[in-house]
Amino acid sequence: MKVRVATFMAVFLFYFITTNPFIDLVKLQSAGTEIVSGSNFLNQMTFLLITSLTIYAAVNHPTRSQIAQPRVLIIALLGWFFISSALSNYPIDAIKRTILATLTFFNAGMFLLLPRSEEQFARLMLYGTAITLSVAYFGVIFLPRLSIHQAAEIVEPMNAGYWRGHYAHKNLTAAVMLQITFFGLYFRSAGWKKSGIAIAVLAVFFLMHTGGKSSTAMLPMILILQWMFERFRWTRWFIAVGGIVAFNTLILGATLSSDFRSLVVSVGIDPTFTNRSDIWKIAFDAIAQSPILGYGFQGFWQTPDLMQSPAGLETWAVRAFNGHNAYVDTLLTTGIPGLLLALTLVILVPMRAIARLDRAPPNDPALTRLFQRTWLCVLYSACLEAIFFQNGSPVFFIFLISIFGLVLQSRMSLVKEPTVIREESHGALVQSQR
Repeated sequence: MKVRVATFMAVFLFYFITTNPFIDLVKLQSAGTEIVSGSNFLNQMTFLLITSLTIYAAVNHPTRSQIAQPRVLIIALLGWFFISSALSNYPIDAIKRTILATLTFFNAGMFLLLPRSEEQFARLMLYGTAITLSVAYFGVIFLPRLSIHQAAEIVEPMNAGYWRGHYAHKNLTAAVMLQITFFGLYFRSAGWKKSGIAIAVLAVFFLMHTGGKSSTAMLPMILILQWMFERFRWTRWFIAVGGIVAFNTLILGATLSSDFRSLVVSVGIDPTFTNRSDIWKIAFDAIAQSPILGYGFQGFWQTPDLMQSPAGLETWAVRAFNGHNAYVDTLLTTGIPGLLLALTLVILVPMRAIARLDRAPPNDPALTRLFQRTWLCVLYSACLEAIFFQNGSPVFFIFLISIFGLVLQSRMSLVKEPTVIREESHGALVQSQR
């Protein structure tokens, strides 16, 4: 059990603290490096170590058959990523990234099976979240040059003054603080009322100082949508599918159609979505040339083929790090089969699990609510950011956990904690099968 607890905390802190916090962006950019790579020796060794620990825990777990379900779909998805990568112009790099994605799936699939009960899950999550917030605030207070964007930064100097904590960019920080707010609300419902409220308040305060407009607007929107999703079953497909289709149609339509662009302008919205439209134009042109195989898993942006293309003389967008839309990026890099398999995993599988939860004996609604909030939040955020399958991303990691969590709750029943630790005890997270 001690190994499982240590593994749980190691996995959480690896994704939410990282092995390279407080990056000196001014120094890094002055040296001519625009992107911070997490692919360093320490990061790789740490990732392999914690994956080895999760494998050890999985082999000895009594419910190991439930790890990373639905397994057939995940194998098909990752298998197609390998095929697309192997046939791409840069197969070695794409295959390496696919292997890392496979390990991420395994870590996320095992994560919820590590605690012996929901009570222990909530407590360990509380510890990890408190550490994450403490590190972020420590940076702002004692290391402001390394945790607040500076005017001396060559790339995006307009971000000066925005808090980024121990992460490399304010937008990632904002997305993490949004998820931590949901954690805090869960802790409050799980019996840690004062701690939960404190975490939620601190996370929202930090979020407001990141300048992350999308994440800030997403907070009330997701809380309202999840409330409707939980109470009015007839709204579910409209929220999880209709809303995503409508949002993508609006923003991508503004890129491709003058009529849509005029509509967006008429309601006071930037039709370029902070210059994302230039990126999407390049993406759609490339998709038309390779709609089935794509360009290999995460193998289009930042490649010599793109950077040295004629388009490089016409637009800055060829230097983009990703497509700033997870749905477009998945279609671009893994083709139509990859997108269909991904949509099945991220939308249809959770929807099916939620439908089964309606018919099954009730599990803890607070835990289900947490999974639904994180799931819906990433589905909508993915319309403006390339979140899906981002190795090392805490947001994608918690997104996978929410999907696996909904599936587990639909398959497994919570049982009582064998030892009462606090006055309010909770059931085991995954102990008995339905």
